Amino acid sequence: MSFTLPELPYSYDALAPYMSRETLEYHHDKHHLAYVNNGNNLLKGTEWEGQSLEEIVKGSFGKNAGLFNNAGQHFNHLHFWNWMKPNGGGAIPGELEKKIVEDLGSVDKMKEDFIQAGVTQFGSGWNWLAVKDGKIVVMKTANGESPLVHGATPILGCDVWEHSYYIDYRNRRPDYLKAFVENLVNWDYVAELYSKAV
Repeated sequence: MSFTLPELPYSYDALAPYMSRETLEYHHDKHHLAYVNNGNNLLKGTEWEGQSLEEIVKGSFGKNAGLFNNAGQHFNHLHFWNWMKPNGGGAIPGELEKKIVEDLGSVDKMKEDFIQAGVTQFGSGWNWLAVKDGKIVVMKTANGESPLVHGATPILGCDVWEHSYYIDYRNRRPDYLKAFVENLVNWDYVAELYSKAV
């Protein structure tokens, strides 16, 4: 399969004031497009040509850095746009909320730990909620890695590469993460991924 850039599921202005039109234009139209184009070029002629995106990501990890970086970031961003919605945040669907409380102590503790994982990810990377061995866990990864290559299934991720927040927040990564959790997260999409992961 070849990689294609999806349309955003909302308008470029829809996530303001928490994420600006300018950020989405740069992040989606330039950064994500570059991962798609580079990934397609690097995929040609490899053993992973014709495989699913998840198979490409898992298969190229540790074996083909260039392909992995671009395929990994394409995978992460396909979900990232859907992990956000206008007027996001708010209530978490019942089953998911129950499991979060069971595995992570409380919704507030989950949010605190998720934000902390993003704040303490040195340099570029992502922070995550993932399902590992039947439990919801908080993780962080460098660069284009995701829980997918660490034996877990991602159900929520936040991009902490500077290009995802610098236009709007400059060096205030904690403020970006707090805004993401409180005002942008599409918990219905997280719940959908959780139900497929268990």
